[in-house]
Amino acid sequence: MSKPTALSIGIQRGGLEIKQFMRQRESVVFTMLFPLILLAIFGSVFSDSIAEGVTFSQYFVAGMVASGLVNTGFQQLAIMIPVERDFGTLKRLRGTPMPASSYFIGKAILVTVSMLIQVILLLAAGVAFFGVDLPASANKWFTLFALVVLGSACSTILGIAFSNVPKSGRGASAVVSPVVIILQFFSGVFFIFTSLPAWMQQVAAIFPLKWMTQGMRSVFLPDSFAAREVAGNWETTRTFAIIGAWLIVGLIWAMRSFKWERS
Repeated sequence: MSKPTALSIGIQRGGLEIKQFMRQRESVVFTMLFPLILLAIFGSVFSDSIAEGVTFSQYFVAGMVASGLVNTGFQQLAIMIPVERDFGTLKRLRGTPMPASSYFIGKAILVTVSMLIQVILLLAAGVAFFGVDLPASANKWFTLFALVVLGSACSTILGIAFSNVPKSGRGASAVVSPVVIILQFFSGVFFIFTSLPAWMQQVAAIFPLKWMTQGMRSVFLPDSFAAREVAGNWETTRTFAIIGAWLIVGLIWAMRSFKWERS
């Protein structure tokens, strides 16, 4: 019998993470329905077109999918891991043969599955109630899937890395939530990105959420809208390169700083 690898252990851990998450009904309902609630609010308030053939709802769906990556990955993990650390959950896991890399893989699987469900629900609601158009080509569907997978991995690893910043689980939300909210406003999730002040655009360009949001716009908006982007095009290659770079930075940060228990 072959020795379990970090990957195989991580996949098993991912299945367990999903089962544990599904048992937390409040978390499941909030995580899955929150993007739909925001779409309903913003889609009802802002019903005008922002460009030829582009409604605000169409623009907002792209932002909400990208924002969901950060909320489900970065924010949720950066808050919940300190809680698990305080409760001794991670200390007990440390006593098992599971390496930290397997723990990371398990969390990434949970975030990716959660995001795929969120995207399906968000698109279904958008099409049914707000006239959202689905991607029109196989290439755009592939870009959507690739962004969800890469974005989930990036957000997961950054959430794990940032989980060492809060001093305790009790104060984690107060530390993490403001960071996410500010990045959402700066990255064009709630507003048209090019309408934001230039300094906000420059700050947002440092972080992956801006690029996730822009990547999602390339999926859900017509190609003619690319001319209204800062660079005058979608910058698809640059988008994946920057998200990938943040994934590598986050992985190095997480591997060096992750702690099973509070020092």
